[in-house]
Amino acid sequence: MTDTPWAALWHDRYRTPADAPTEDVPLTAVIEQQYRHRSVRRFLDADVSDAEIRAIVGAAQSASVSSNLQVWSVIAVRDPDRRHRIATAIGNRGFIEAASVLLVFVADFARATHVVRATGEPTEAIDYLENTLVGFVDAGIAGQNAILAAESLGLGGVFLGSIRNAPLAVADVLGLPEYVFPVFGIAIGHPDPEDTAGIKPRLPQSAVLHWDAYDVDAWETSADAYEERIAEYYDEQEQHGYSWKATLANRLRSVEGLHGRDAIRAQLAQQGLPSN
Repeated sequence: MTDTPWAALWHDRYRTPADAPTEDVPLTAVIEQQYRHRSVRRFLDADVSDAEIRAIVGAAQSASVSSNLQVWSVIAVRDPDRRHRIATAIGNRGFIEAASVLLVFVADFARATHVVRATGEPTEAIDYLENTLVGFVDAGIAGQNAILAAESLGLGGVFLGSIRNAPLAVADVLGLPEYVFPVFGIAIGHPDPEDTAGIKPRLPQSAVLHWDAYDVDAWETSADAYEERIAEYYDEQEQHGYSWKATLANRLRSVEGLHGRDAIRAQLAQQGLPSN
């Protein structure tokens, strides 16, 4: 394993040689970039050009979409005041202001409803959860394309699910109309070379990869091993005492772990998407 092209990448992503691909599997440039993905929260004071943003959004639009509905949009937020207001509203995320641009991906049924109603057709199905899910899922797929495109240009960024901590405040800052809902953001900029954040280990594949049917026992031993590996990673980052199991518990034990997102259904309804 240690002599294969996969060795370093596999170690950084999983911290174990188990199940690593052999030399029979080519290590392509695309796969290598995907394995090297890391979240970047420290940025240089350097601009991301309009041309780079357009290239990134073009990559996002090249992602798969459900039934060619194309029910997402993205707002590129450069304005410092707007970024400050968003950063404050969602929990004082200072790196939003340090980044060159904040891309806010939205589920966008304003465009779709306008097009359909202009033909004289009704839009009753806008009220149902399936359509909301399509907007969210397709935006997420597009967002992953966007971050990989940004990284391929030498940029870096971090996803912001915390946009959903205060979606109506974000909607107000961005002037989102009815039928448009903020799903997540990506703060993008030039990575600070002194940033020591590394490639965060993921659960072993034995915990997430099932063959032919779901194996309810497959993940237990692997999850225990991961608890140790992720703690080692955070120790290297001088963030001692991290526990993945505690992170899960903090999210699941009570509604407080949702950071206000328990109100999302009502907030969706306020934007015209009741998601029945």
